[in-house]
Formats: sequence, structure tokens, C-alpha cells
Amino acid sequence: MGTPPPSGSPFEEPRNPWTPPPFGPTAPRLAGRWRRLFAGIVDAVILALLTSPLSWSSWRVVYDGTTGAVTRIPVGNGLAIGVIAFLYYWLLQSFCDGRTVGKKLFGMRVVRDTGEPADPGRIAVRQAVEIALGWLCCLGVVNLAWILFDRRKQALHDKAAQTLVVDA
Repeated sequence: MGTPPPSGSPFEEPRNPWTPPPFGPTAPRLAGRWRRLFAGIVDAVILALLTSPLSWSSWRVVYDGTTGAVTRIPVGNGLAIGVIAFLYYWLLQSFCDGRTVGKKLFGMRVVRDTGEPADPGRIAVRQAVEIALGWLCCLGVVNLAWILFDRRKQALHDKAAQTLVVDA
């Protein structure tokens, strides 16, 4: 066996509780998994209320000239709902101290993995990765379940954007 890596080495195991380098022992605590779940539920309900007018099925009448039949085709607004959801998370987390309504109710915020406030570009990456993983079959569930096994309680979209959810 060798000697342990020097303190601050990139190969050093993360400390539990996690301590970001610039803040030392005054680092904010990582947010709890259950609180993150309930904050996500609150945000999902708010988004459902905001997008409910778009989620009703719209119908378009189409005439088929070869058969002479008129049919109704359901038309969805999934892209508009996705844009509204992205803007909800991005705007609130970028310009309201890293908080959505759910995170504010449960006392959490999103920060960079160094403990500094997350900038709008980092939040945009975080949300884009979350949406992309959600659209890819079962990866949305894997993304969200990742916090159950990760030492720093990061989902995959947090890892991609180098962010953490901490107590506010």
C-alpha cells in the first residue's frame, strides 16, 4: 500500500459531508433526497397548471382527395410544453438565486460544485441535459434515480453541468 494522496488532490475521495474547496467547514449542506423529490413534485404541478391549456388534444380536419374521406387527426403541442418547462426552470434557477418555486418552499437552491452561484449558461446545460435524458426512453428515470446512489446526491444532469443542490 502507498501513502494516501495529498489533501486537495484530484484523486482524493470526496469527504462526507462534502466540503467545497473555497468555503471549508462553512460549506452549505447538500439538500436531502426526499426534499428534492417533493420540490420536484411541486414544480411539476405548477408546470401542469401552466401548460394545461396546451395539453388538451387539438384536432385538425384533413380531407383525403383520393378516397374522398374527411378524417380528424390529433395534434399535440409537445414542443411548446417542453419550451415552457425549460424556460420555467432556466429563468427561475438563473435569476432567482438558484431556486424554483418548489426549491424555495423546501429550502434548497442550485449552485456550482464549488459552492458559488450557478450562472445562466450552466443552468441551461443542466436543464437541456435533463430534458434530453427524459426524452430518451428510460434514461429520465435513471437520471433522477442517480441521486439515490451518488455520494454528492447529484443527478446525471447535475454532473453534466457541474452543479449541486444545497440547503439555502
